[in-house]
This record gives sequence, C-alpha cells and structure tokens, in this order.
Amino acid sequence: MSDPTAIDTLARQSFEDYVAGAVYEFGAITVDETEVISFARQFDPQPFHTDPTEANEGHFGGQIASGWHTGALAMRLLVDHFLPITASLGSPGVDEMRWTRPVRPGDELSLRVTILEARRSTSKPDRGFMRTHIEVLNQHRDVVMSMKAMNLMACAT
Repeated sequence: MSDPTAIDTLARQSFEDYVAGAVYEFGAITVDETEVISFARQFDPQPFHTDPTEANEGHFGGQIASGWHTGALAMRLLVDHFLPITASLGSPGVDEMRWTRPVRPGDELSLRVTILEARRSTSKPDRGFMRTHIEVLNQHRDVVMSMKAMNLMACAT
C-alpha cells in the first residue's frame, strides 16, 4: 500500500481514529473466474454469471460477476484494510447500494472510503457510530459499485 492515507487495521484500534471527511484508498483484489462461477452457482445462478460461453452472446458481451459477489469482495477489503479488528462492533446495515458497471473476471478491485459522519453514541457512550461512502473501483479507476455503510465502533475512552 503506497497510498499515505491507507489504514493499517493494526494501527487503528478505536472509534476516535476515524474522522468525518477523511478519505482512504486501498486494495487490490483480483476477480477470479472460478470464484465468479462458484459464487453465482450457489447464490445468483444467472447464465451471464455461470456460463462464460452463453454470457459472450448475452447483453453484457461477456461474463460478469454477481453484484453480490462484488459486495463480498468489497467486504473482504474492508476487513483486511479498514475495520479495526479490536473495535468493530458490526453494522446495522447499508443504504443506496448500486452496481454501476459490470465486474469481469480478471478485474482488479480496490476501495475508496469516505467517512461521512463519526459521532459518539449518546445512549451507549462506550461506542461510536460511523457512516461511510464506499466506492469499489476497477483497475481503470471506474466506480463499479457504491454504497453507504453504517458501522458501530468501540471507543478507546
């Protein structure tokens, strides 16, 4: 990670380390064709995900990953590079999830995370609430997926 704004999960341990307005970029992870097919067969068995030959003749002009698979890859990057293992208390959900461009086998995905809001809980002061805008980028820096996520984090003090 050569980006000076990248977060090392070992260095970020609590809610206080996340400040509204900060932007972080990290990744990459390669989209593997075998995993695209395996995921789709189990969870999203549409031919443009599961059958490369049929996908070549279809609407997308080739095989694409399920949007849910793209979301799972994004989650992997978040866990590996952004969410602190010792302070993450889970998420009550995401809003405005959008798949804006096809993701294909061989694509290299990375993330850009912008912290929209970070506030301490008034009812449970040992934790904070963080809202982020997450963008999944391909190797051309095109946004292929975006969402607004909410996370709960333990506070250090």
